[in-house]
Amino acid sequence: MIAAGCLKGADPSVLSLAQLLEQQPTTAPACLVEPGLLPTQGILFVGGEPKVGKSLLVANLALSLAAGSDRLGFPIPTPCRVLVCQFELPVPQFVRRLAMMRRLLGPAADQNLLVDTGAGGHLLSAPQGLNHFLAAARAAAAEIILLDPLYSTHDQDENDTRAMAALCQSLLRLREASRAALIVVHHIRKSIGRYEIGSAFRGSSALHAVGDSYLLVTRPAPQLPTVELRFQFRYAAPQPPRLLELDPQSLWFSPADPPRPVGGRHKVSPAEVIEALADLAGQARYNQLRQQIMTLTQCSKRTAQLAIAETCQQGGIVPDNGYYRLSG
Repeated sequence: MIAAGCLKGADPSVLSLAQLLEQQPTTAPACLVEPGLLPTQGILFVGGEPKVGKSLLVANLALSLAAGSDRLGFPIPTPCRVLVCQFELPVPQFVRRLAMMRRLLGPAADQNLLVDTGAGGHLLSAPQGLNHFLAAARAAAAEIILLDPLYSTHDQDENDTRAMAALCQSLLRLREASRAALIVVHHIRKSIGRYEIGSAFRGSSALHAVGDSYLLVTRPAPQLPTVELRFQFRYAAPQPPRLLELDPQSLWFSPADPPRPVGGRHKVSPAEVIEALADLAGQARYNQLRQQIMTLTQCSKRTAQLAIAETCQQGGIVPDNGYYRLSG
């Protein structure tokens, strides 16, 4: 039997269960972004098609985290120090974008949002590049590191599982050494299914081994400034999709009211049928009444037909010589 003191001279990274339990906080730390979107020292992958608004969304999120603001509709318990490593825009252009967003937020994020202005050209997949990001994180005392986009931080073949697994190990080393959470913007495969989320990302088999949360950004209608967010969590409870709407003046997303479904409504009440007939002076031919119901409720033709039949059965409307009229 090994004595309790035998671990004292061992590798300091080898700890007993008793030692590990002593280090545990009495209560579990709150997530940095609720509900469960970004755990403390977790990894969140954000993906979507090109030009869907991923970079705007994560810039909104970075400002919200730095300010402790729930402007996006996600509760943020406390302000955090956020280091932004972005590779898509020249620094002056990126600062102009942040300045536009700041108009609505005010100065609340100014001291907690930090930008790595020398990130370009450094690769996580190379020791020198990894050291650069670690040094930047330490200089910023970062609690969260944003990498946008991932493909600019490596030179690996994303179709090669081993290469992506090695890149994921670099992400883990960055997280462990910095003790920061990571938000990683990544692109998705060209063809994905409606209900794919984590598996939609390029190199998904490797990413699944390291991600805590996956956020997929899609655009329900190309002509609308609305995006749908779909979620997949490793530990947290499932969340329904959310709609956000972009204000092109402020460059902020905000929660959007869900659009009324066109042709997809499953039920129209007899009261709505009676209301539709009353709008037609209390009497109308079948096709007129059906069209009025479809216009008022945005339902399908079949739904309107079923609603007319149900209302007739209940006596709310009455067929009379080719017309329908209100009962009584």
